[in-house]
Amino acid sequence: MRLQLFSPARFVAVVIKEFIQVRRDRVTLGMMIGIPLVQLVIFGFAINTNPKYLPTAVVDGDMSTFTRSIVSAMNNSEYFRIDKDLVSEKEATALLRRGEVQFIVTFPENFTRELLRGRHPQLLLQADASDPGTVGYAVSSFQTLAPEVLRRDYRPVLPGVAVASLPLDIRVQRCFNPEIETPINVVPGLLGVILTMTMAFITALSMTREKERGTMETLLSTPVRPLEVMLGKIVPYLLVGYVQIGLILVIAWAVFDIRVVGSLPLLLLLSLFFIAANLAVGVTISTIARNQVQAVQMSIFFFLPSILLSGFMFPRRGMPEWAQWIGTALPLTHYLQIVRGIILRGTLLNDLWTPIMAMIVFFLIVVMIGLARYRQTLD
Repeated sequence: MRLQLFSPARFVAVVIKEFIQVRRDRVTLGMMIGIPLVQLVIFGFAINTNPKYLPTAVVDGDMSTFTRSIVSAMNNSEYFRIDKDLVSEKEATALLRRGEVQFIVTFPENFTRELLRGRHPQLLLQADASDPGTVGYAVSSFQTLAPEVLRRDYRPVLPGVAVASLPLDIRVQRCFNPEIETPINVVPGLLGVILTMTMAFITALSMTREKERGTMETLLSTPVRPLEVMLGKIVPYLLVGYVQIGLILVIAWAVFDIRVVGSLPLLLLLSLFFIAANLAVGVTISTIARNQVQAVQMSIFFFLPSILLSGFMFPRRGMPEWAQWIGTALPLTHYLQIVRGIILRGTLLNDLWTPIMAMIVFFLIVVMIGLARYRQTLD
């Protein structure tokens, strides 16, 4: 009896069987459709490497027609949005340190008088350069915009001062990253990205693995309550998270010469909320996933928007409002504010309550979802 090497009927049967299996595995099917859609929407609509309408504060010690013309031109441009007008120098510095504004424009006293006399008054633009990609285009725009605005109305009062050569000294001060070094922005952000990836993945796989090995049956037969199981799974990995934090901070200091400007104990304390939030995500994923493959797929589905919409890779201020709202729901977004604020700017606790509360709320919501999904029995 001859063995048929290839049977179209058997081939069609296998294909039909695979389609049926994919249809029954709704989680995998959802990931196959959902992940490409998320990538398409994020990269197509949300990502913008040339952010505009950046919040700007103005310190005007001159209050003249010239200074108002420059401020008006900046506000009408695509790169600046005057959120804080006529603030004190001390207040403006605090706003920049907290990350509430991206730029400070400072006009000194007697700016107009010195300009008309040809004495090159200094026009200062301070930029939060902790993320170099955010401020590059705006700084270039300002260096062109200010002279053009002044040149229209400039008339020297002293003889011998040429109109063509505007006697203006534009100074740009790049704060928190004066050398425009990319690692200064990336390495602190990697602290949050690595914790997100490892904490969520490890915890999700841990409980899902127990389901596949059957050890969950033993756990379910004990008097242990759902909350006790979830917290028991989270606590050991808290220590693992702190080991990772210590390792990253040491490498950042030894290799990239990045030192913690602010309070190291404060950074370690606030990292607790972030680690707990990601571990809660991993435990909740494990209550939904049926196997380790689904757990990995769901973890990727959580990790992808986190890394793209949090401000780690692309400036959040360049994203549309709906993308920023999605990013606000992710713990990595708030942890990046904390870690970059403490490490690069020396931000204090009083300026970090908003991201702290956001991570706590996220943790509580995810824990409640996990408790609702938890099964006391294998059925």
